[in-house]
Amino acid sequence: MKNLNVLLSGCSGHMGKEVAKVIENQENLTIVCGYAIEDDGTCSFPVYSNYNNIKENPDIIIDFSVPVATLKILEYATQNKIPIVIATTGFTDEQFKMIEDASKIIPVFQSYNMSFDIFLMQKILELVSPKLQNTDIEIIETHHNRKIDAPSGTALMLADCINKACDNKYEYNLNRLNEKKARQKNEIGFSSLRGGNIVGEHTVKFIGENDTFEITHKAYSRQLFAEGAVRAANFLIDRDPSLYNMNNML
Repeated sequence: MKNLNVLLSGCSGHMGKEVAKVIENQENLTIVCGYAIEDDGTCSFPVYSNYNNIKENPDIIIDFSVPVATLKILEYATQNKIPIVIATTGFTDEQFKMIEDASKIIPVFQSYNMSFDIFLMQKILELVSPKLQNTDIEIIETHHNRKIDAPSGTALMLADCINKACDNKYEYNLNRLNEKKARQKNEIGFSSLRGGNIVGEHTVKFIGENDTFEITHKAYSRQLFAEGAVRAANFLIDRDPSLYNMNNML
């Protein structure tokens, strides 16, 4: 593997610190600087809140932050032709269009979940969803109390996987609070739970008249996602400009 200098975006956050721990054990990766809207002073490398002040020359950017910070560091990446791994969630359609536009200039790896098992979960859903179209589909996701987007990017990614496998027949019901009507057959419902320090849990339920079939993934450590982001960084180097994801890598 090539020796790579890393710019870690979101370095002051929980996931940023987890990525830093993983990189410490990688022979070919070195964090040369970080980017954060607010620096908590705990990083052992230079941290910038304005990308125009960055003096180092990173080979790759790993981003675990928030959408507004991602789009800022994405500007820096495109201006300097640096590949970027985006593991941030919560983008609007307009913001994701900006990521797609950037991928025409630089290699961009984007995934709402860096777990290999979540990738396998998508593959399973592709197989079973068409056979369970007569059921009511609900997605339940649970995360720590600091997560700001709901439903999670992973929950939406799983729903998109189901919908694609079923000829895009479903609509997404993100909030039943103000509705006074029965559940529709052509909808996928979402429930979001927030509390404590839960890393991430996702369950897809196919609820029938007489039984329920469900698939669940539970993450016990943030290291899982950090390792996935590091693998993505190694994968992305020397790629042509395009938008890559877990399917391309695995």
